[in-house]
Amino acid sequence: MSAIWRNRFIGLAIAFAIFAADQWLKSYVVDTLDLQLYETYDLLPFFDFTLVHNYGISLGMFQAKSMEMRWLLIALTGTIAVVVTVWMLREKLLGEISGLALILGGALGNIKDRYQLGYVVDFADFHIGDFKPFLIFNVADAAITIGVVIILARSFLLRDKGDKQTTEPAAEAAES
Repeated sequence: MSAIWRNRFIGLAIAFAIFAADQWLKSYVVDTLDLQLYETYDLLPFFDFTLVHNYGISLGMFQAKSMEMRWLLIALTGTIAVVVTVWMLREKLLGEISGLALILGGALGNIKDRYQLGYVVDFADFHIGDFKPFLIFNVADAAITIGVVIILARSFLLRDKGDKQTTEPAAEAAES
């Protein structure tokens, strides 16, 4: 197996691991802990499990208040997942593949919830006393966010480094 295909296989494994962890934790919160809607299970002084149903997408935008809107959100996020999969399978470097894999695994976890339940199960409640810097989220949301940060960071940092490498030899040739 070539290094490129090994990296792609690792990416698919990461996506599956994120999907599996997300689904397992959601099942743990809903079935094992048997939390009811808005009920809280205290874990740490700064982190709890609080069950909420998210009918929208990021930050609760685009609420799926009808069956049509639910299926539209499933189609939209499914399309994004397909685009991310194709993009991931075209990449060669593990850094890009890893970021895309996190996005893919998270998207699949949330798509499965929306398809089966009509909403996404969110439960991770980070807080500092009464201050809550984030909305309640899940593993899939965290993975998507981290994946996007990785893609953006690599894009900005590697592009700048690549631009310097391509312009420095031209500047040196102009000086001589």
